[in-house]
Amino acid sequence: MSTSYTEAQFGSLLDLPAGDDLTSWFTHLCGEEQAAALPAFQAPVAMADPRKRSAEYQLLEGEASGVKRQRSPTSSSRENSAGSNDGDYEHTSAAAAAAAPGGGGGGRGGGRRLWVKERDHEWWDRMSSPACPEDEFRRAFRMSRATFEAVCEELGAAVAKEDTMLRAAIPVRQRVAVCIWRLATGEPLRLVSKRFGLGISTCHKLVLEVCAAIKAVLMPKAVQWPEAPDAAAAESARFEAASGIPGVVGAMYTTHIPIIAPKANVAAYYNRRHTERNQKTSYSITVQGVVDAGGAFTDVCIGWPGSMSDADVLDRSALYLQRGAAGLLQGQRLVGGAGYPLMDWLLVPYTHHNMTWAQHVFNERVDGVRAVARDAFQRLKSRWGCLQKRTEVKLQDLPVVLGACCVLHNICERAGDAVDPDIAFQLFDDDMVAENPVRSTAAVAARDNIAHNLLHRSSSSSSAAAGPRFAFN
Repeated sequence: MSTSYTEAQFGSLLDLPAGDDLTSWFTHLCGEEQAAALPAFQAPVAMADPRKRSAEYQLLEGEASGVKRQRSPTSSSRENSAGSNDGDYEHTSAAAAAAAPGGGGGGRGGGRRLWVKERDHEWWDRMSSPACPEDEFRRAFRMSRATFEAVCEELGAAVAKEDTMLRAAIPVRQRVAVCIWRLATGEPLRLVSKRFGLGISTCHKLVLEVCAAIKAVLMPKAVQWPEAPDAAAAESARFEAASGIPGVVGAMYTTHIPIIAPKANVAAYYNRRHTERNQKTSYSITVQGVVDAGGAFTDVCIGWPGSMSDADVLDRSALYLQRGAAGLLQGQRLVGGAGYPLMDWLLVPYTHHNMTWAQHVFNERVDGVRAVARDAFQRLKSRWGCLQKRTEVKLQDLPVVLGACCVLHNICERAGDAVDPDIAFQLFDDDMVAENPVRSTAAVAARDNIAHNLLHRSSSSSSAAAGPRFAFN
């Protein structure tokens, strides 16, 4: 029901004597100068829809003051802060003001106002300065400044953004730095936000964007299988010189990355072995990797649930489906642990009791080769702290993030950026015996022949009493 009031009725509501002029009442409250500036009083227009009435009042108020009504700082910041979820002060864009009708920022239709939060970026300014000590930069980003600049140069075209009328784009170096610092420290996003003076959601978006760029741009260059015969022969020679096992082109290892319990299919990610050892319910995903003699990854398989065995992960990997089963590993061998099955292209240690001396020697040499992969994964987790604890990253985004860690690991390894011993991380992956340890009878004979040759070579060597030695570079 709508109601309209006459001037007399409105005066009665204010307890004014009959016949008094409302203008004199406003003059008494506001003063003559302010009252003169007020428009003539008009009775409220009767409207059935209160939302329309509110809109008309706002319009009248805006016309009276000569400016448009602004939204609240919270709603404005959500729309205009490009990832920042909270606003703090009002900022008028000079570019928007210049483009506005009339050119100036004053009066009706002035420059667009943005609600943004003023943040402290002193830490990033110090780290990005050429005066920042190299040791401090290495501790923060787990790589040298030269390596960091090389990564930025490679990713520049993929992650760069253009300036807009409202704000300047975040520089490429800062975008890459946000991602690398987050991966290196594993700190929550709120701390990343404080370090770099950016919004929390902006930092989260940058981490995913840069990781995706690393996977798309750098992974094809940094993670390469030795396809060429010369490359494969060079890797085989390095492994054979250190272990005595011929034809080895890589060492294989599978590790687990802790995750927050997923909402769907939670039983598949339940890690029973880690739960029993730590006495705390654990969930994880797997990372299977093959490394060369220098400890760099040549193949990775990421994302299978933590309840799966090493053999199950291998059976579902591209390494097995596209290389091993396709016959592309003829004349080449990989070395893995007891959790993998023995195949024509995969050597694993003997697991039965009462082994011969030749079998003992073979297992020692295999363990020396496996140590290359195990040490590489240890440096991977030591360098990138996000792999050591449960992360805030969603499960569907984790493979991209973990793949970026493997790529950056290779870049650091080949650049000679060593891991600080103070941040060394100890691996806790349990070795299991495969349910079907032998899948090829020909592989059994080949392994026995290698074991016999290793024993013969060791017995004829003057250093046999000191045991086998491994000198991977």
